[in-house]
Amino acid sequence: MVAVDHHLSLQLYTVRGKLEDDFDGTLARIAKLGYTKVEPFGVTAFADRLADALPKHGLSAPTTHAGLLREDSAPIYAAAKRLGIGTVIDPHTDPARWQSADDIKVIAAGLNQAAAEAADHGITVGYHNHHFELESKIDGVHALEILVDNLSDQVILEVDTYWAAVGGADVPALLKKFGERVTAIHVKDGDGTLDNKAQVAVGDGSIAVREILAAAPNALRVVELDDFSGEILDAVAGSYAFLTGAGAPA
Repeated sequence: MVAVDHHLSLQLYTVRGKLEDDFDGTLARIAKLGYTKVEPFGVTAFADRLADALPKHGLSAPTTHAGLLREDSAPIYAAAKRLGIGTVIDPHTDPARWQSADDIKVIAAGLNQAAAEAADHGITVGYHNHHFELESKIDGVHALEILVDNLSDQVILEVDTYWAAVGGADVPALLKKFGERVTAIHVKDGDGTLDNKAQVAVGDGSIAVREILAAAPNALRVVELDDFSGEILDAVAGSYAFLTGAGAPA
């Protein structure tokens, strides 16, 4: 019998190719592996199919990625409400905007404004990092830390722990510093480089996954692979097995 971990989710970008081929069947496979939660992308485009498939396969979507700082927010909030999504996370900003404190403060102001608007819809706003928000340092401080210092308490973080490590951060220390603001983390593994094809199932790479999980014990764990050289559902299954303890070393 498959172990079920309700604190675990899957970023659907991981299986984007499978979704293109067979949307419903792919979500059925994900549920069969034991996942009960997913994190959609392109939520406005996929809203109709998600509204049908999620309950059909016993899945929920507590979080989603959407470009709140680049797109019209009204359709995003409408889709989130329809699908029962409580947190909308902006997944990417231009790396050039992370080179000065003033530019970072503008990003923070945009997120703060989005959070205030989203609260009227009963929705929380968050931010997801890549490597460049950590790679960039201003006066010895990671750019992401400057962002956090300028965020309102309404804005949460989904720390992509892999990209934070690639960017040079001490990820467990960073998670502990950010504390309860981190309500979700992306858990991925690989060789710690920018080569997406070198990413592997969680537990099969060089990332200190156990230490990372211990530093954010209450955060939703969202499995993601940006790419993979083999069968992606094998990596999705392997990640689930590791994170639920079924395949983790003692």
